[in-house]
Amino acid sequence: MTIGTVHLVGAGPGAADLITLRGIKCLQRAEVVVYDRLVSRELLDYTVAGCEKIYVGKRKNLHVMSQTDICLELVKHARLGKRVVRLKGGDPFIFGRGGEEVDALVKADIPWEVVPGVTAASGVAASLGMPLTHRDESQAITFVTAHRKHGEFDFDWSLALHNNQTVVFYMALSCASDLVAELLTRGKDPLTLFTIAANGTWDNERFETCLLKDAEHVLSVNHFSSPALLVMGPKPRVAVETVHSQLDDLAVRH
Repeated sequence: MTIGTVHLVGAGPGAADLITLRGIKCLQRAEVVVYDRLVSRELLDYTVAGCEKIYVGKRKNLHVMSQTDICLELVKHARLGKRVVRLKGGDPFIFGRGGEEVDALVKADIPWEVVPGVTAASGVAASLGMPLTHRDESQAITFVTAHRKHGEFDFDWSLALHNNQTVVFYMALSCASDLVAELLTRGKDPLTLFTIAANGTWDNERFETCLLKDAEHVLSVNHFSSPALLVMGPKPRVAVETVHSQLDDLAVRH
């Protein structure tokens, strides 16, 4: 029996048109698509008639399917000779658990390929005119997952305390106030710029930029919906409305 293949495709940070051309081609050939909660449903329209679509979305404390079962699902369909696309928000290898899925495929001797995607940090930064690196302001980038383990943050705090860098916290909205308090307690400059960006690249994206010392207050008086990123360091250069207006004008002229 012919063994199928699995393509782990990064769908990008939200907006459907930020997926790569290679990702679209994979969807057009797919016989099975296993997709996440944060994937734009518009992308499923690129599949052919008869393609099986399996939703495996996760949100805090509510998983349709465990990660172990997702891996088993990919192996099962590939062993049936299917062309499988694992469609993941952002990039499969940046906090997307793509490494675990590749490990499962390798163990099962299933052919696989990773198609990279625009990660949420890049998407939000581009949407807000916020350079993640800048020769005069930020010479390094640190991506941190803010998931807590047994109620405690489980990462090296020194990574977030260096000066002249950008720090992006993924999956941190539910613990944002505690995170800010911990940064200040550990000596992070209270005048550091801090941005809360919700629904980045979507039509309903929203952001607030403040000083780190004011971030707890900003979080308490505003309701930010998930998904959201916390970005410490750079400042937004262009208003969201301006960016969208410019894009709309270009579309009309062309």
